[in-house]
Amino acid sequence: MTEQTTPARDVFEYALVRVVPRAERGEQINAGVVVYCRAHSFVAARTHLDEARLRALDPAADVAGIRAALGAVERICAGGEGAGQAAGDDAGRRFRWLIAPRSTVVQPGPVHTGLTADPGAEVDRLLDLLVR
Repeated sequence: MTEQTTPARDVFEYALVRVVPRAERGEQINAGVVVYCRAHSFVAARTHLDEARLRALDPAADVAGIRAALGAVERICAGGEGAGQAAGDDAGRRFRWLIAPRSTVVQPGPVHTGLTADPGAEVDRLLDLLVR
């Protein structure tokens, strides 16, 4: 009999990135996910804006502005020059900054946790499951 081993699994945190085109109506669509795993010093975001769903909520939505804000979330996670002031921050600080509550059209959702052996794959899995 052979013994099977399961890969080590680490705690990760994630938050959805939501688009709230008209705050007074309280309607929102999921447009991305941010994943942080301390054990791997990993933070990443993936976004996907369903323009048809956005236009259904608000035909006058600023699609270009929303796409720019979603792109900024991805750049902040990636770090480097594209991250602006957050360029020198570690992965945890960038994640905490991104999940801080905001009263803008692009907002973070609540933080959830899970276990993963591959935080990079988790970003894509959650995007497919919760956004697309």
